Amino acid sequence: MPRNALYAQSGGVTPVINASAWGVISAARRHPAQIGTIYVAKDGILGALTESLTDIREIAESQLAALRHTPGGAFGSCRHKLKHGSELKRLFELFAAYDIGYFFYNGGGDSADTCLKVAEYAQYQGIDLTAIHVPKTIDNDLPHTDTSPGFGSVAKYIATTTRECGLDLASMSSSSTKVFILEVMGRHTGWLAAASGLASRTPAEPPHLILLPEVPFDPSRFLRAVRDTVQQHGYCVVVAAEGIRDTGGTRLAETGNADAFGHAQLGGVAPMLANLVKAELGHKCHWAVADYMQRAARHLASANDLEQAIAVGEAAVDFAIAGQRSVMPAIVREADQPYRWHIEAVSLKEVANKEKAMPESYLRDDGMHLSVMGKAYFAPLILGEAPPPFDHGLPDYPVWHFPLVERKLPPYEVL
Repeated sequence: MPRNALYAQSGGVTPVINASAWGVISAARRHPAQIGTIYVAKDGILGALTESLTDIREIAESQLAALRHTPGGAFGSCRHKLKHGSELKRLFELFAAYDIGYFFYNGGGDSADTCLKVAEYAQYQGIDLTAIHVPKTIDNDLPHTDTSPGFGSVAKYIATTTRECGLDLASMSSSSTKVFILEVMGRHTGWLAAASGLASRTPAEPPHLILLPEVPFDPSRFLRAVRDTVQQHGYCVVVAAEGIRDTGGTRLAETGNADAFGHAQLGGVAPMLANLVKAELGHKCHWAVADYMQRAARHLASANDLEQAIAVGEAAVDFAIAGQRSVMPAIVREADQPYRWHIEAVSLKEVANKEKAMPESYLRDDGMHLSVMGKAYFAPLILGEAPPPFDHGLPDYPVWHFPLVERKLPPYEVL
């Protein structure tokens, strides 16, 4: 008899996370002998705990098809650290009530930890459950995978924004603003900020300076570089990761708050740098924070990224059907040009609670510019265009409506 499957999304969303949902759902439908009903949880693991589930048979085919081109988390996402004890017990009560034999959790490093907890609990209790982590994160810091689905599209957006803002700045720099600072996401690693280096084809083109958490921030060195760049080119474009640190290892822009996983909340690097430039060099300086815009920009998605997002969803189901448990589909690079890759399974124990640092070799010796090796790594990840359908000049994104199943379990409050 076939067992049922549960899919859920977790963590910060990406331009292509819904494409991975499509990959899981479409692949699961191809195995009716092994997988029966496919459920999706509203708002990630929270929806599983509160029994907020949708049977995909109740979702219109047009809405399922739209998963491939719509940003955000179609089924809702969350940041919630699954607790041992009552929460795990409740989760497995739900699995039993709905005969869930397959659990697919789509997220980043913290979501891999949740998936691993579920897999280990099932093994400890002797419960027949296959838990597979479906990777995504714009931070690109999941280990053992060449890239993380979602990153390529955001890298494309940041590099494009850097080039376009650079042209704007250059056109006004003789009489107005001379420095522009773009703040991008990146708490511990500078993958996204470094990807902006793809915008530069010559030393004269932006970004002129890239600031990363991996390279200690020295104010004097930074100001000298800005001054020299303005003198040489007439203007200066800076791309800074939100998590840049001083020489003592302290982040410049910690707010003092933390998320559900205990990660420090960041923000405010760009205005801090702008104030520093204005105070010390006297230059008029504008700044911007990419924030949600970078991870919601489906209109500028990378075709390679979209293909990989679907592929990891499909591979997750294939691994599950083949009997693999507690694994993540990882992308393995075979060649840079043309870009070739395949997918392999890696153990969740090698992924959960681990981060992939950006190699030093991807930066030039000054630590503020992308190296030839770095460009070779990033370049194929942003290739190809995969725009959504447009209607009256705007992306034609759906208004989601997913009916919830009638509950079988007593109510449960997540504390």
